[in-house]
Amino acid sequence: MIATWKPILWQQFGAAIDMLENALLACPEELWNDRSRRPEYWYVVFHTLFFLDFYLSDSPEGFTPPAPFTLDELDPAGLLPERVYTKGELRAYLAALTEESVGQRCGFERPDVTVSELLLYSMRHVQHHAAQLNLMLRQTIDSAPTWVSKTKIKLGGD
Repeated sequence: MIATWKPILWQQFGAAIDMLENALLACPEELWNDRSRRPEYWYVVFHTLFFLDFYLSDSPEGFTPPAPFTLDELDPAGLLPERVYTKGELRAYLAALTEESVGQRCGFERPDVTVSELLLYSMRHVQHHAAQLNLMLRQTIDSAPTWVSKTKIKLGGD
């Protein structure tokens, strides 16, 4: 049964991640760098990638995002990063989330869920913010990437 579910879950989780990447790539520079918007577009992308990485990590202890990102996103004060992260930086962060990191076991107390449930929780989080970004694109440039029915990236690099 696990062998049956693994590719199905990956195709849908991967599709959510693909939709996030499509929204990242579709954003015009003027919207990306618009510091007057709440929430700021670039920040929604960063927040989504940070927590995708965080929840797919082994455990909260020892988690460190790649440079130039910091653990400030975990600060309960909710402060924005000191600067706008570029599309290139956030696309590189997305590319660094490999199948190996996706397959690691988790050791989280919060949210209080099983490993399987945490994967679905993370998928829902990514899709929520991908939809938010697409709405912002529609409102700003009257265009947004289309729906991704399943990821084009094969499980195991096939």
